[in-house]
Amino acid sequence: MTTTEPITGPITAPAPGPTTAPAPGPAPAPTLGSTPAPIPAPAPEPIKVLLADDQALLRSAFRVLVESEPDMRVVGEAANGAEAVALARATSPDVVLMDIRMPGTDGLAATREISADPDLGDVHVVMLTTFEVDEYVVQSLRAGACGFLGKGAEPEELLSAIRVAAAGDALLSPAATKGLIATFLAQSPQGPHGPGGAAGGGAPTGGSAPHAARLAGLTGREREVLVHVAAGLSNDEIAARLEVSPLTVKTHVNRAMAKLGARDRAQLVVIAYESGLVRPRVD
Repeated sequence: MTTTEPITGPITAPAPGPTTAPAPGPAPAPTLGSTPAPIPAPAPEPIKVLLADDQALLRSAFRVLVESEPDMRVVGEAANGAEAVALARATSPDVVLMDIRMPGTDGLAATREISADPDLGDVHVVMLTTFEVDEYVVQSLRAGACGFLGKGAEPEELLSAIRVAAAGDALLSPAATKGLIATFLAQSPQGPHGPGGAAGGGAPTGGSAPHAARLAGLTGREREVLVHVAAGLSNDEIAARLEVSPLTVKTHVNRAMAKLGARDRAQLVVIAYESGLVRPRVD
């Protein structure tokens, strides 16, 4: 008979052999009716801002404020109008914060040059003024500025102004708008309530002949929208009054700008007054 010797030593488990990860298989096919995961939209490009002011301290303050916002960045600083034009051509900013009074080439001349350059058609100039109501209001709008901002504005106002200008909207504060209206009334030979120019608009009489001739090419709805634009209403406000969509209003505004050769809404306001389409009532 065979006997088995008892195991008296420690039992050692066999060493594990190398393991091999299973080869990755194909991704599971989407099941019928499943919705693919949405692709995230790319982040919008930040608004490019050019600063033009002869005071270095102000430029530094504006830079700190602008660059504190994630959707904005400063692309250059200019100490006079000539530098502003050169930097605008070099950097293609979305918005230029332009001081009116600068040595050498001032803000008005620089704005005219920027507005006349077809390569800078998407550049929007916001004038920085010490006083919002002065003799430069109308001149600046005629030069191509999209609006005004007082240097004493709150930081939130400045940032909002940059965003409004970048979107292509006019930027006229109530004070600047009153000054603009008063200037046109003073220049008008027919006064605030002259023929064809009551507060609600009407057929243009007098005014600038070239603008009046171009107004003839507008449709009735485009003229109606233009009257509301001249009153300072936004697209949403005009849409509510006319009981149409804001997109429809935007279409009419864009068509009016194209027909009248206006660069932006601010120039539409100037044309509406100069043509005699609108003669605001001042009580």
